[in-house]
Order: sequence, then structure tokens, then C-alpha cells
Amino acid sequence: MADALQQQQRYLAQLLEAVQRCAYFLNHSESRMEWPLRGIDLAAKRKDASLFEALAAINERFAKLQDTLAAVMRHTALLMGEQPQSFLQILSFFEKLGVLESSERWQQGRIVRNMAAHEYETDYDAIAEHFNTLVSLTPLLNETARHLINRIDQDLDISPATDDFKEEFARIFDK
Repeated sequence: MADALQQQQRYLAQLLEAVQRCAYFLNHSESRMEWPLRGIDLAAKRKDASLFEALAAINERFAKLQDTLAAVMRHTALLMGEQPQSFLQILSFFEKLGVLESSERWQQGRIVRNMAAHEYETDYDAIAEHFNTLVSLTPLLNETARHLINRIDQDLDISPATDDFKEEFARIFDK
């Protein structure tokens, strides 16, 4: 039984490291662009593969960070003895703990990132708005990640599996 608990704790530590890694790469990708984006500029560069590859990376990295944070929250809730029936209950639990600023803003981020995954937009103003919205929501994900990592360390004495991204993750908040 203790071995099963240790496996779950190791898995959570690995997820925490993944959160730091995801945040680092998302913030790196965003820092290479000039914000806010404008539709007219995107239209003028509509054949710039490097630009649109960079935007695709931002979209993917935002989604990956949000998904990884969700996995951490689910796993943490279980290790804390919570028995949530839905992810909304998990969000509410972490909002009450002060880890998550707002369940509503979290859901807004989820909707925005899902829209890009399912729509193939050709309106460059809409594309610019999408990415500007993602970038405006990135601090929410970063803060959630920081609060979540701190809370898990405090309550469960579990920290990221390695220190590989510790410094880079900390630098995100120095800006």
C-alpha cells in the first residue's frame, strides 16, 4: 500500500516538473513575439511560415500547460482526500484554497484555446484577437502553476521531480 502511495507521489512530482517545463517554453515562445498582434500585420505576413509556426507553438504550449495543470489539480485533489465528481468541483476546491484566481477565468482560457483547435480561421483580425487573448491569460496559468506548486509542497511535501526548470520557472515571475 505504501508503495502505491509513493508511486502516486512520484507521478505528481513528475507532473510538477512538467508544469514548470511547459510554463518555461510557453513564456519563451511568447517573449519572441511583439504584442499585441494586429490583424493587418498578420495579413501582410500571411505566407510567413516562421511566424505561423511560432503562433502554432504558442497555441500548443498554452494548451499543454493548461492540460498539465488540470492533471496536477485532479491528482492533488485525490491525494488530499477529496472525491470530486467533476472538474468544476476541482476548480472550486483550488479556488477556495487560493491556488486558482478564478474558475471562470480558467474556463475562459479553456474555451479560447479550444476554439483555435476546432476552427480554421482566415480572418486575420480574429486570429490576432485569439492570440492576444491567450497571451492575456498566460499570467493566470503561470500564477496558478506557482501557487499550486507551493501549495503541494506545503501540504503534501512534494516538489518537482528535478530542479531542471526551477530557475527558469522562477524567472517568469521576475518580469
